[in-house]
Amino acid sequence: MVKGNDPDEKCRPVTTFCQTEKKLTKRQITQLDEALRTIIANPEMGTLKTGDLKGVRVYKFRIDRNQILLAYEIVESTMYLYTFGVHENFYRSLKQYRSSTG
Repeated sequence: MVKGNDPDEKCRPVTTFCQTEKKLTKRQITQLDEALRTIIANPEMGTLKTGDLKGVRVYKFRIDRNQILLAYEIVESTMYLYTFGVHENFYRSLKQYRSSTG
């Protein structure tokens, strides 16, 4: 996974992100890393969500032929990587995770 160049900026994946990342092939991990570099370079790239997901940003990119959504949130100077995956049940799973963690 990509780490930020700035030592003050932290990028922290949560458990669900790490579990999903383990299932990827090396080529898919490379494509994920490219997307992470893009977000780290410009954290405002993702679409800001409202309602239950207030404060969460979702960045869309492609792995192979699939459109992937990557959910993250910036709190102070730390970027929390929540999860990524295809659109099917993505927001429902993200809401469940956010409600369970408080």
